[in-house]
Amino acid sequence: MMTYDDSGRPRFSVTIENLTPTLAVFTAFNAIFPATNYATKDIRNVYPVLDFDASTNESTIFIGLMPQQYRGGNIEARLFFSMTTATSGDVDWSIQFERIASSDQDIDSDSYSSATSIVDVAVPSTSGVVTVSSITVTSGANMDNVVAGDMFAIQITRGASDDTASGDAELLGVELRGT
Repeated sequence: MMTYDDSGRPRFSVTIENLTPTLAVFTAFNAIFPATNYATKDIRNVYPVLDFDASTNESTIFIGLMPQQYRGGNIEARLFFSMTTATSGDVDWSIQFERIASSDQDIDSDSYSSATSIVDVAVPSTSGVVTVSSITVTSGANMDNVVAGDMFAIQITRGASDDTASGDAELLGVELRGT
């Protein structure tokens, strides 16, 4: 858009809008662990990872603040992971949200949304190679009604009892994006 200042000089302005903004990024260092069946901290080469067992459904929790740029739509959760030993099979992942808003959540107990899952994600054919799995979470109840400015928690779970990959799944990080 072109406008003119008080002296008659032209001014140009450009509005750039990112329609799929990164809303939050979490790494293994940001993890908080539930009381039972939690992923364990580990190091792969120099990279911190969270090991999710092959025989037990294990979880980890991340806490964030939904930025003001969130416009209330669906969210894509992108999980960056590799496998400790597996080179075949699939893994299943799920995500749950918990809104931690003022006068809304008693933090002495949990109140997560229903899980949104992605199943049968093929593992990389080489152990240690990173792949990205995406889970689209519908806004509203599936996100425990999180809105811009709310604190929130997400719980990531490997559905090991239903997937076919052997060995640990190593979660490096999670990105939440607006869709």
